[in-house]
Amino acid sequence: MSAWYGRPRAPVVDGRPDPAVTERSGLPLLEPFGERLVEMHAWACRGRWIGCGTTCTIDGLRLILLLAERADPSAGGLPEGASWVDRVVAVTGWDTDLTHPVEWATVENRLGTALPSDYKRLAELFGSGAFDAFLQFYVPNAVDPSFDIVPHTERSAQWAKEHPNLWKPYELFPAPGGLLEWAGSEQADNFYWLTEGTDPDKWPILATADDYRVWERFEGSTAEFIYRMITDPQHPFSTARYFDIHWFFRY
Repeated sequence: MSAWYGRPRAPVVDGRPDPAVTERSGLPLLEPFGERLVEMHAWACRGRWIGCGTTCTIDGLRLILLLAERADPSAGGLPEGASWVDRVVAVTGWDTDLTHPVEWATVENRLGTALPSDYKRLAELFGSGAFDAFLQFYVPNAVDPSFDIVPHTERSAQWAKEHPNLWKPYELFPAPGGLLEWAGSEQADNFYWLTEGTDPDKWPILATADDYRVWERFEGSTAEFIYRMITDPQHPFSTARYFDIHWFFRY
């Protein structure tokens, strides 16, 4: 189940429900069983909760697998004055208790550059995974080394030495103003910051397919890009064309 749907939440462990469990974190999976639940693991996927666990019956423990409706996390509207990060959290229904601590000074020192502030906040909140199980988000200390932004950047820099013309008309970081990749997609799209200027919060985003022939440029922050990508059907890389309800697949 975890291989298909990511790291589960655990609303019930050893017969003890998490007192903080809500509609946003798997409560619909608990309601049919009440106090009979011994254990429950919960995954969010589109408009469904998927649950797997055990319940106590007169014949002993029974394994259960069930689906429950998952309401649109953003159906009630966005928080007033919400930042782009807040909007991504709201539209995915993400549980902000599931944090991913990062020692940013160490990461940025190893990379040789500061990183956009909203990207760092997203990395701390979501960790390693994929938005709508499509946009692979590269963060430090990722479970899968392929999606760890630090070794990925270092491997890419080595590859660029052997294939310097691959990204024309751009160069790859750490070249001055070079491209630094922060995400990829299941369709082999690649998403970069163009590291021009001294303020990472002003870096534009460039996106291309894996043939590197056509480049699309986006002004705005990383969180704004993600939010628009998963909610705007007109976005060139939109997942909103396929999914009405959004989620984050955490490795």
